Parts: sequence; structure tokens; C-alpha cells
Amino acid sequence: MDISTDELLDFDRKHLWHPYTSIKHPLPVYPVKNCNGCIITLQDDRNLVDGMSSWWAAIHGYNHPELNAAIQNQLNSMSHVMFGGLTHKPAVSLGKQLCQLLPDSLNRLFYCDSGSVAVEVSMKMAMQYMHAIGKPEKKRFATIRGGYHGDTFHCMSVCDPATGMHSLYTGVLPEYIFTRRPRCKFYEEWQEDSFDEMAKLVEIYHETLCGIILEPVVQGAGGIYFYHPEYLKKVRQLCDQFELLFIADEIATGFGRTGKFFGCDHAEVVPDIMCLGKALTGGYMTMGAVAASEAVGEVISEGDPGVFMHGPTFMGNPLSCSVASASLALLIKNDWFSQVKSIELFLKNGLAPCADLNSVADVRVLGAIGA
Repeated sequence: MDISTDELLDFDRKHLWHPYTSIKHPLPVYPVKNCNGCIITLQDDRNLVDGMSSWWAAIHGYNHPELNAAIQNQLNSMSHVMFGGLTHKPAVSLGKQLCQLLPDSLNRLFYCDSGSVAVEVSMKMAMQYMHAIGKPEKKRFATIRGGYHGDTFHCMSVCDPATGMHSLYTGVLPEYIFTRRPRCKFYEEWQEDSFDEMAKLVEIYHETLCGIILEPVVQGAGGIYFYHPEYLKKVRQLCDQFELLFIADEIATGFGRTGKFFGCDHAEVVPDIMCLGKALTGGYMTMGAVAASEAVGEVISEGDPGVFMHGPTFMGNPLSCSVASASLALLIKNDWFSQVKSIELFLKNGLAPCADLNSVADVRVLGAIGA
């Protein structure tokens, strides 16, 4: 159906609800005609450079021929089939690739619908793990302020309760343990007292905690804040000491974004559960994945009720798996490490002059992230 730009915008304004907007006082929207590479072309033929990769997802750019081909080829056999009681080549192929890229111990993969759902799944895993070992009272989480883990309901409970987007739901969401964000920044010398508050709170509340969840090294929506990798090492040690699960939300930091393939790699630590999303499919399809250790999987499977209680309708969607496989193959073929280093140098040189502006408080770059 052909529709004019005016008609498009009129219908959009009257009927479509955009992210984080009011229908009474909506933000302006710009109709897109097509996207190619890093360029978004509007209906009036103006070109925009997409400096945020569609919320950190389109890591190979738009309209990539190899990713297009992956989806088109998959359409010839099946676009979707339920994952309950069935499996298929795209899901297995993607799993093999992920197992080669993930730490060896994270060898159990659970596919889901999106990054937010991946966080929901990881939190359910941690709770069910504690239930399975006979400690159902351990069902709370500790995290750091400034964090963001998604907009679905339980995810909101571990987002920053004061400065985050979800303070409206205070009193309804579970109340978890928050410590201040790490004071020691990424490029600074490590300050041992930066971890004191987290260590103290976990020591006090560990009997009711099932895990610690955080974004490794980079807090994205919380202000593009880079903190010291040593903090992750301390979290890993603390989880081991008090038998808690360490959940790394790598949805924004995974797949080379920070200059390492995963954010946890900066500290050379391995979490018990890792959440993946965003760049997983190169920005083509919605998909998330949770990687858990064999130990976590075995405990859940041996305890009551003996199965993990989650099963998304579009779990393991063949189209999503196919394009995710193609995206991972592109990362390796194109030497992601050299690409990210080149972007990092470009951002450092390009943003450095901004530090001299009175309106700029700070300029910081890490991998392919510039703030």
C-alpha cells in the first residue's frame, strides 16, 4: 500500500506508541526510507550517520549482503518451528559457534526472545538453582547502582532504583541489595577500598542472596560509565566465598564492543551465567541467549522439579539463529579486534578536542564506545 509521508506521520502520531514517549506530547519521529552501512536515509533523502548502531545492535551496519543472504536462504526451508521437543540445524550451528567463543565452562545455552528476557531467564536460573540445593530462602540479588538490565518486569528490580527509568515501580518490584557504583574508573589505578561496600553488604545479606548481577566494565544506559576490571575479580572471589552465582549481563558489552570479546575478559574472569543479546544477530532479528555452566545446569536438572521452568514461544527461532550464525562468522572473518582498535583510535582522536569545550565535563573512549 502506497502511503505519503504526511499520511505516515499522521497515523504514527495518532496510533503508534514509541519508546519512552508520551502520546500527549510525543517526541518528533523521522520517517526512514532505507538504511545501508552506517547511513539512515530519511524519506526526504537526508542522510543520518547512525552513531549508536540501532541501540548497539547493528554491528555490521545495515543491509549487509551476507546477513541478508542468511535470512533469505533460511526462509526457503522454515521461518519458525517450536523448540519444544524439536531441534534444527540453525540452532545447533549457532550453538557450536557460541561454544567456541565462550569460556569453556559456559557450555549450556538457553535461547530466548531478547536481551531483557535473557536477564529474566538468568535470574530465574539463579533462584531455581538455590531452590534445587535446598536453600529456597536465597532468592535476592545484589548489584551496583547505575546499572541497566532491561525493561521487562523482574529486570527492572536490578536497574538503578533512584536514577534509573523504573523508580515508578518502587514498592511493587522486589527490593534487592544495591551498592554504589565502583568509584575506581577503568583507566585509574585500582583502589582497594572501592570494593569495601559490596563486600560488607554481601557479608551481611549472603544468607538471603542467590547471586550478584552486573554489566561488566561498562554501564551502558547508566551514563556510559567505565569502571575498573579489578572489581569483577573481586565479585568473582566474593561469589565463590559465599556460594553465590555471578551473572554477567554482556548484552551491551559482548561481541567485541569494549575491545575484548566479552567485558569479563578485561578481568580474565568467568561468570556462572552470561546474558547475550543486541549484537547477537547483527541487529537483524530479536534474540537473546543465556550461557550457563554445566554445574548450574546439572543442579537445576537434578533438583525439584527437575526441569528449568521457562520456554519462550519463539525460542531458537531458525531465522534468528541463521542470521546470528552469519553475524558471528563475519566478526571472525573481518578480524573484529583490529576493527575495534581502529574505531577506538578514530574516536579518541575525534572526540579529544571536545574536552576543551566548557559544556563538556569528560571525554572517554573504550573499544568501539565513545562518550
